[in-house]
Amino acid sequence: MSNPLSATTRAAGAARVSLLASVASVAGLALIPSTAHAQASDDDSRIVVTGSRVVRDGSDAPTPLSVISGEEIDAEAPANIADFVNTLPSVNGSQTAVSNSGSLSNGKSGISALNLRSLGQSRTLVLLDGQRSVGSTSDGLVDINTFPQALIERVEVVTGGASSVYGSDAVAGVVNFILDKDFTGIEASYEYGVTTHSDVPNHLAQLTLGTEFADGRGHLIVSGEYFNQTGKDFIDRDWNQSHYFMINNPDYVPGNGLPSRIVQAGIGSSNLTPGGLITGCRAGDDAASCPFDGTYFGTIDNTTGLASINDLNFGKVSGQWMIGGDYDYSSQGHVGSNSLANDEDRIGLFGRLSYEITPSFEVFAQASYNKFEGKSFYQQTPSVNVDIAIDNAYLPPELVAQIADYNATAAEPITAIRMGTSNAGIPPAGGNNTREVSRYVVGANGFFGLAGLEVDWDTYFQHGEAKTDEMLINTWQNSRLDAMQDAVFSGGTIQCRVNTDSDPSNDLPGCVPINRIGVGGVTQEARDFLFEVYPSRQQEIKQDVVALNFAIADLFSTWEGPISIAFGGEYREDSVDGYIDPVNLNRFLYGNYRVTTGKVNVKEGYVEALVPLGFGAEFNGAVRVTDYSTSGTVTTWKAGLSWQPIDDLRFRGTLSRDIRAPNLLELFDAGTARTNAVNIPLPGGGVRAEEFVERTLGNPDLEPEKADTLGLGVVFTPMFLPGFTASVDYFDIDIQGAISTITAQQTVDKCFDGSEPELCDYIIYAAGSDTDVEFINRYNINFASQKARGFDFEASYRAPIGNGALTLRGLATYTIENVSDSGFEVDDIAGVNAGGGIPTLVYRVSAGYAFDSGFSAVFVGRGFGDGVYDNDWIECTTGCPTSDNLNRTINTNSIKGTFYLDSNFSYDFEVGGVEATALFAVKNLFDRAPVLIGNGPFGNNTEAYPQTNRSLYDTLGRTFRLGLNIKY
Repeated sequence: MSNPLSATTRAAGAARVSLLASVASVAGLALIPSTAHAQASDDDSRIVVTGSRVVRDGSDAPTPLSVISGEEIDAEAPANIADFVNTLPSVNGSQTAVSNSGSLSNGKSGISALNLRSLGQSRTLVLLDGQRSVGSTSDGLVDINTFPQALIERVEVVTGGASSVYGSDAVAGVVNFILDKDFTGIEASYEYGVTTHSDVPNHLAQLTLGTEFADGRGHLIVSGEYFNQTGKDFIDRDWNQSHYFMINNPDYVPGNGLPSRIVQAGIGSSNLTPGGLITGCRAGDDAASCPFDGTYFGTIDNTTGLASINDLNFGKVSGQWMIGGDYDYSSQGHVGSNSLANDEDRIGLFGRLSYEITPSFEVFAQASYNKFEGKSFYQQTPSVNVDIAIDNAYLPPELVAQIADYNATAAEPITAIRMGTSNAGIPPAGGNNTREVSRYVVGANGFFGLAGLEVDWDTYFQHGEAKTDEMLINTWQNSRLDAMQDAVFSGGTIQCRVNTDSDPSNDLPGCVPINRIGVGGVTQEARDFLFEVYPSRQQEIKQDVVALNFAIADLFSTWEGPISIAFGGEYREDSVDGYIDPVNLNRFLYGNYRVTTGKVNVKEGYVEALVPLGFGAEFNGAVRVTDYSTSGTVTTWKAGLSWQPIDDLRFRGTLSRDIRAPNLLELFDAGTARTNAVNIPLPGGGVRAEEFVERTLGNPDLEPEKADTLGLGVVFTPMFLPGFTASVDYFDIDIQGAISTITAQQTVDKCFDGSEPELCDYIIYAAGSDTDVEFINRYNINFASQKARGFDFEASYRAPIGNGALTLRGLATYTIENVSDSGFEVDDIAGVNAGGGIPTLVYRVSAGYAFDSGFSAVFVGRGFGDGVYDNDWIECTTGCPTSDNLNRTINTNSIKGTFYLDSNFSYDFEVGGVEATALFAVKNLFDRAPVLIGNGPFGNNTEAYPQTNRSLYDTLGRTFRLGLNIKY
């Protein structure tokens, strides 16, 4: 039998080390109020809450804290913990495996990272038991799926700045995942999920074992999980078939009173077709007038091997788009070619060993290993400005004859046609990433007496490694495809011109000609040679942390009570390095990888104090001094005050200075490149869609961002209604010196309208041209600011009713503003339901009833309010004012919000002494389709992506989960 004294000591020590929030009395609740009172347990009255390191005697922190219990998580049976946390109203704009399938060149595909307040994922600090964890990418994103989901006891969300307590990145807040380190027994579970469309099936299996040894002085836990998902490589939902996009109005002329942009259905590509659309001609190296514009190549005749020739019905053309006409045909194969859901395999292993050497001294060792393999598809890649020589072997003879007739009398004979194509026959480009994340922690904790004081202490060393193997699939070297498509007759066969001309220096051994003219001509042999070489990069991200913390619960007493302090220090080192095959130096369409190499070390110390002031008031303050090897010393601080004039009412407030230091990618990025498209303004009006390579470059001279945060709130716990708690909190976060870049389209707009001529230097044209854009550079600079203001609301109620217990909970976030100022443009994304925005009102309400018989039901309603495309845009259809880059006019500037209902059922039973729980959950019970959003008017991936905002709206539809959990 365990020693009761030892067990008590271990519980207290674990609380001190892990910075636990809340109390044993609420740990077993299915729904816990966010105001979670830090009441004392019977065994140990001193606890530590997330957001503070001070050991306290049942006091509440002045910073708002939301607590999600493990029971609540289990009841909703999420496929991964990130999907659950992302339903919290304060968490907005997070990256998920569904929303980042286009993240190819940056290697983020498959990552699940959190984003509080939509201030950016890098401004949300994610902790595991109060400790940092190594990022899975060079910009420090912590993949939530690397945490052992089966052992998560609860998740605590601090929605306020906490840099003085935890250091960099805690600008928007902290999300602390707390593990059950006292788990004992054997627990196994299996869950299966599938959509109502019978696709995206997934399986989750978990096994956890925990045991005490040495008469309860030691504890061992091991846990493993496996997750597998079969993705959906394209978007085949009915709601995605309407061709609903945003375009520049083809009828708009400045001053004619029409909106400059329109959003509607029935829009498609005007500059490409599946088998190729002639969009221009060339005479030598120059553009020439082209009488064959609008001719497109159709299906290839199997008997002749040649494509049919047709004339495209254009409808109304606007840049890369057109309304009506043959829009449906021109977009075939490209629309919806992005992955609806990714293929995914995850393996996670976790182990923890602790041993109590004496009642006041415990040591522990912890290790985890996670491996992710995932594949997703970006798009059926379109190409524009593809030049095909007129002697190309695959051109239909009738077109060749027409060109010859034209050249016979032309002043500038045509040497090549220029076409746009969505590359039918060439499979969609995608990413196939592998990540291995290992984390090792050793530490000790305890307490000792010194000069009549009892001092709690803990120390730990962490080493984390993330090894990534990023590889793109179905993307090509531009020079290789150019050589393959330039096919000519030679010696009675079709060959690549480079191997038949008189210049041996340009030979491409083994070159296989490819037929890009028409649909159905790309052979498997050509595909194999085209994709013989893929771009890839191997990276290794490392993090080492050494920390030592002390806490004194009763430094000395005043007439109002004891003063408590905590102090300590930390050393952290982050580094990144990698390798690319030299083949990557040849330009690929996507995946132009470069190795990011760099190292940063951080030394910091802090002190925090809790001072009772009397009359129910309490002060909590902290100061942290941090020294970065790259940017020097910075000081952060907080001053918090809570006041409880009566038992029913408590007021709280915090003022803090917080920071976010530049991450490794922002400092040392060697030039992350991706292919994109912008609209180039044309003289006299109109735009030209231009494909280019966008390069983002690091800046080692970056300094930490600085944020001033104000939080004010009130907590209501009426004595006349036991079990009810409500809170309202105001937040105001003001970030200065924010690290940012301006977008490629902003660079073009500001250059061409003359407002920022220095940005023209960022636009790099192809050699010998002043019109063909080859690169646009983007640089990280401390030049922006961002401000977010709003309110958080929460209410909860729990009470025994009838033959069971009722639990109610509601959370909501109302964002007044979320404004970024780049110096070039001021943009408020609050109330913007289009991509990159945050709804004004986001809410989540739940109602659960647990019968004494073991049956439980929980219903969750979640959603957000109506919004707009842009707060600065003007909705009008006639009589519109003059439109400019900021105050654009548009025919509709409204986007509906939505409401989703989830149902969760479970039944607890026992068989032969083994506890078991069966569960059944339905997400999006009414199978609500997402609200259509007109994406555009630029970008070569617009049609491929879903015609909605997949960061906000559910694109999968109704999903079912079945599961069984057994515990012995």
